[in-house]
Amino acid sequence: MGVAKSWRFSLTPAAAKLALLQHHHGYNGGGGAATKQQSLRSPRRWSVVCGLMLFGLGLVSLFTGHVASDLEWWYSQRVANHGFYLKLTGNGREPIDVWKSKYSKFYYGCSERGRHYAPPKKEKASNGYLLIATSGGLNQQRTGITDAVVVARILNATLVVPELDHNSYWKDDSDFVNIFDVEWFISSLAKDVTIIRKVPEKVMRSMEKPPYTMRVPRKSEPEYYIDQVLPILLRRRVLQLTKFDYRLSSNLDDELQKLRCRVNYHALKFTKSINELGQKLVMRMRQMTTRFVAVHLRFEPDMLAFSGCYYGGGDKERYELAEIRKRWATLPDLSPIDERKRGKCPLTPHEVGLMLRALGFANDTYLYVASGEIYGGDETLRPLRELFPNFYTKEMLANEELKPFLPFSSRLAAVDYIVSDESDVFVTNNNGNMAKILAGRRRYMGHKRTIRPNAKRLSALFMARDKMDWDTFAKKVKSCQRGFMGEPEDMKLGRGEFHEFPYACICEKSLSSVEKNDPHAQVARDSTGKTRYPYNVNPREKALHISMKRNLGKSERDNEDDEAFPD
Repeated sequence: MGVAKSWRFSLTPAAAKLALLQHHHGYNGGGGAATKQQSLRSPRRWSVVCGLMLFGLGLVSLFTGHVASDLEWWYSQRVANHGFYLKLTGNGREPIDVWKSKYSKFYYGCSERGRHYAPPKKEKASNGYLLIATSGGLNQQRTGITDAVVVARILNATLVVPELDHNSYWKDDSDFVNIFDVEWFISSLAKDVTIIRKVPEKVMRSMEKPPYTMRVPRKSEPEYYIDQVLPILLRRRVLQLTKFDYRLSSNLDDELQKLRCRVNYHALKFTKSINELGQKLVMRMRQMTTRFVAVHLRFEPDMLAFSGCYYGGGDKERYELAEIRKRWATLPDLSPIDERKRGKCPLTPHEVGLMLRALGFANDTYLYVASGEIYGGDETLRPLRELFPNFYTKEMLANEELKPFLPFSSRLAAVDYIVSDESDVFVTNNNGNMAKILAGRRRYMGHKRTIRPNAKRLSALFMARDKMDWDTFAKKVKSCQRGFMGEPEDMKLGRGEFHEFPYACICEKSLSSVEKNDPHAQVARDSTGKTRYPYNVNPREKALHISMKRNLGKSERDNEDDEAFPD
């Protein structure tokens, strides 16, 4: 039995670091000398010794065999229990419903605080004030805000409402209060972290020096914040962390992961004006059709320039994208052909349309296309429109109502976020920040169908599509997309960021609950009659794999391929 699929699980720090971390959170083990042995010279004694050695080796083999068997069972049952997920037929797996996962009913989002979760320190009793300067576009900043709350909890600090980035490519001067409901943000997290709007004037006047500013390494462990950041905060009282995006490890203790979920999926609500417009667009889509697909097309000039890919536009395209690419001084020279083979190139609108039709979405499917300025304009979008004539954007659904938002890219992105989140199916052509954030949210909210292209395998297929008939092409696309359709089983050990795969915040429903709501539900059981679910493991199994998880965390921290695209 091979290791087919496996889950990630939360990281438990080393005992010493954990004790220190819990302290700052407020969380309330002679030997004698060996004796000399005489040589065993007689053949009879040698045979006894050899027999004992063989017996010992047999015991070791038996033990390690059981351990290996247990490990293999753990991996297979975490995700690869096809008796639970997939009904095997004589000629392979049954077709996937492209609109909804039949297994989503077994799971729900769960991010409640634990019984021993300590309340946060009050402002005056905290270790100081933490200022956060986020970076990037809306969704990249969203990851920074989420992690800022967790870092404040780790440091026992009072968090000042984070500052948004006004200097990125998007040049949006919106503040936190213009995009998110700041009062709800502060009140909903009151049991986790003390949050204030700004540092008190009295504190600022009492400081001999301005707030200390620093940038922490990417994907830093909680121990780094305790060892390197906390002493500075205690000494200077007010500390600012800059360019704060992906600055906290993806692998954290379960309580901190659940805090991430409470921030991202509950505390970060858009302002009333943004939410009302987004819901209006959802309602207008629903008035035309009972279900629709939201397609996030990240095909703006900056995305294409950053990717280093080529899309057939000749010298004009090469020159224009090369000029944009100059704004990233550290980007290496890339081979467009190699990048496409590696699956690093965003799919074109035409390729997205072909993928959707091949998967089984009919010509009359309604599409909501969430995007900014598409490189090549209407000509680039024309093949997608021909494949799906029922094609809509926020500009088409809201004309006058959209005008106040037009100067602000982050507010426009927030509207797209709302409609994409409310869609029946969410599809992306890239692995950027919005794609990850929404994929994680939709998993948390019930595993709503979310399709991410397997670009590495699809790229070769698209290049060869003229050499095969449509049925063959469609069959191969469906094969390529196994594991990329947003099924519960798609999560694997070490796959992606926590924001995309919020494993610690997804729980299985009780057997009685599932069977009560769906009497025909088929739930797999092991030989003892116990229900087997793929999400959670018991503490004993979790302990067996902590060292493996630690090594995995290190390899993930060193590999930043998942941040391949800008926000």
